[in-house]
Amino acid sequence: MGLLGLLGRKPHERAGFDLYTAAVTAARQPGFFEAGVPDTLDGRFDIVSLHVALLIHRLRRDADPDGPKLAQAVFDAMFSDMDINLREMGVGDLVVGKRVKRMWEAFHGRAAAYEAAVDASDRAALAEALTRNIWRGEQPAGGAAAALADHVLAVTEGLAAQPIATLKRGRAAFPLLAPGGLAAA
Repeated sequence: MGLLGLLGRKPHERAGFDLYTAAVTAARQPGFFEAGVPDTLDGRFDIVSLHVALLIHRLRRDADPDGPKLAQAVFDAMFSDMDINLREMGVGDLVVGKRVKRMWEAFHGRAAAYEAAVDASDRAALAEALTRNIWRGEQPAGGAAAALADHVLAVTEGLAAQPIATLKRGRAAFPLLAPGGLAAA
């Protein structure tokens, strides 16, 4: 990258990318897929979207004026990554924009449903939103939706406890699934 590339960077771009990477890493825990989250392109998008939505939710509500800016940087990193991934999978240039727009709309709908349930501390509504979005309305086996709702609430608490200064440096710690994944929750 040349000097012009450095000058063109947005202030929170690096931290946003690092936070997005932390959310993706958390979403890749095998326990999600062992518990029945579909190990498909859609299933992976859904579980990544969930973690990113929780992180953005945390950042947007911070009293620090950089919180919402950092939330936007995380969002930008996610959809830049989605664009790159679609292109690497061979999706044609003329179609990528439309696919990313559909993903953007799906993300916003899911994030709004998760935020409403989390803000209301409504575990049942959260489990219902997770069932609708991750399992396409089909009740997963073994109480996985309720266990995932519990995990989401734990992630929300864990992220809320992290200082904004740490998040501004691009560091976020997501609570890990218990051994055995959602089945153990």
